[in-house]
Amino acid sequence: MFTGVLTRYKEFLPITEDTPIFTLGEGDTPLVRSKNLWKQIGHSELYFKLEGCNPTGSFKDRGMVMAVAKALEERSSTIVCASTGNTSASAAAYGAYCGLKTIVLVPKTGVATGKLTQALAYGARVLAIDGNFDQALKLVRSLADVQPITLVNSINPNRLQGQKTAAFEIVDNLGDAPDYLFIPVGNAGNITAYWMGFREYKKIGRAARSPHMMGFQAEGAAPIVRGEIVASPETVASALRIGNPASWKGALAARDESGGVIDAVSDKEILEAYKLLAQFEGIFCEPASAASLAGLLKLSRQGMPFEDKRIVCVITGTGLKDPEIATRFFDLPIQGLPSDLSTIQKAVANA
Repeated sequence: MFTGVLTRYKEFLPITEDTPIFTLGEGDTPLVRSKNLWKQIGHSELYFKLEGCNPTGSFKDRGMVMAVAKALEERSSTIVCASTGNTSASAAAYGAYCGLKTIVLVPKTGVATGKLTQALAYGARVLAIDGNFDQALKLVRSLADVQPITLVNSINPNRLQGQKTAAFEIVDNLGDAPDYLFIPVGNAGNITAYWMGFREYKKIGRAARSPHMMGFQAEGAAPIVRGEIVASPETVASALRIGNPASWKGALAARDESGGVIDAVSDKEILEAYKLLAQFEGIFCEPASAASLAGLLKLSRQGMPFEDKRIVCVITGTGLKDPEIATRFFDLPIQGLPSDLSTIQKAVANA
């Protein structure tokens, strides 16, 4: 029987006798070995961590279950978050399961329909503001300071505690940490959490090493790369459209302590990786997720040697989160035909 991350990794989490233990099925996501694209990366041992297989379709769930469990422990009746989409869906789902009121602030424009629909379907109160994610986060932080509600964005340390379990799973599956972990960087909580998990496993001897943390932002929303806040972040990858990451310092620590990098990839590079994952690996991810592979391809093409290296690319969310992007960027028209066998046979022969 599936146990969920709170039970499986209880000894590594801030769980007390008063913390409720529950699960919606988060965690234990597939680690899939590359069938085709590994050949383009110097014949490396390449894997994809499919976090879109979490219950609401993104990595947010493994952190949200921890944050909501602690909110319940503290007898909170309301949770709140700012979101570009995935956090709102996750908070709303766990809030619904646990009988909590969920309030979500999102930018009025630029939130993927699939994500917004999830939050509404789960019964959250969604408030769309005239502003971007960074402004929404500032507002909910102020709200949580003056109202008896629990903020469940990744500035809540319990979120990162839950998210670090993905690093545990990678080591448990591979038998050790990979040489490199490639990961998208938006609000930077995930790269911070993964590094926390890898360090903890190495400290207790469950891993002999820790990976180089290779974080990638979108070019139009790359404050860490540029070393300054981006007032108006823009990218096709809505989950990366963040100009002032809450976990900026944590991301820098992960990079520096691991001997990794934080770099940027263009929207063109993101969409190329997005298509490659779908058409050569059977992995349909949201555009932000493709930033991990886009970064790997970029460095490989620049001559960085990856031969015989073990590499994991984190695929943070499912492509069903943002189906409009697929409609716009996959040039695959649907052919209309009469319901006639001979016509169908001709079409199949010419496919």
